[in-house]
Amino acid sequence: MKKRLALVMALTMTTATLLAGCGGSSDKGGDDSSDSQSASKTEFTEKKEGDTFTVGFDQDFPPMGFVGEDGEYTGFDLELAQAVCDKMGWEFVPEPIAWDAKDAMLESGAIDCIWNGFTMNGREDDYTWSEPYLDNSQVFVVRADSGIQSAADLAGKTVDVQTDSSAQAALEDNQELSSTFGNLQVIADYNTGFMELESGVVDAVAMDIVVASYQIESRDADFVILDDVISTEEYGVGFAKGNEAVRDQVQTALDELAADGTVAEISTKWFGEDITTIGK
Repeated sequence: MKKRLALVMALTMTTATLLAGCGGSSDKGGDDSSDSQSASKTEFTEKKEGDTFTVGFDQDFPPMGFVGEDGEYTGFDLELAQAVCDKMGWEFVPEPIAWDAKDAMLESGAIDCIWNGFTMNGREDDYTWSEPYLDNSQVFVVRADSGIQSAADLAGKTVDVQTDSSAQAALEDNQELSSTFGNLQVIADYNTGFMELESGVVDAVAMDIVVASYQIESRDADFVILDDVISTEEYGVGFAKGNEAVRDQVQTALDELAADGTVAEISTKWFGEDITTIGK
């Protein structure tokens, strides 16, 4: 009986060991599958003709991207992106986004790129970038009758700046200047800033000179840009880190569009001249 009992116990232990081994193999296989799925999400491939190209943009950022009077999305950057899609045979999909959600949308694949007056400086390692296509500066806009003639005159004043913008980053880095303000007020978009400036709620708006010039021309209000430059920068098209495949396709298309005069035509439409740096 003792021998039979020992044999039964031995067989039981052997079976349990075999089952545990099978279970371990199954778990390991699951981990490998998860790793494979994770890796596949970060594997970028070139787009083919007929594919969609989804551009993330701030719809309240004229003239780069905004809602036109006809209710359609328009702007310099969107027209440039449309021209790239036309050349590549892609379906252009403009996707308005909350600016502070842009990274999450890019990482999830909800958008293919951020193309909307997107500053490269200070973000060089955060994205895979196209070559810069436009030079830009951060400046202050004030009412012409405000008596404010320089950045020094903003001491004790209220200044608006868009959330997560280059102007905000530049002012936060320049505490010597921003600490003199009475209040640095962060807003959702520049349309709000200009309405508050016009009504006298704020004394200045810190923003991109390209956008400021367009806003001053298009609004029936007497604004001026101060000579003081907060910072200088370059615009680029930002892709998810590692997405050189689509970045290279877009860059090649932009270079060809610059060579055939399309880029200059679009720039002249929006700015009165070709101010781009593509191929120059």
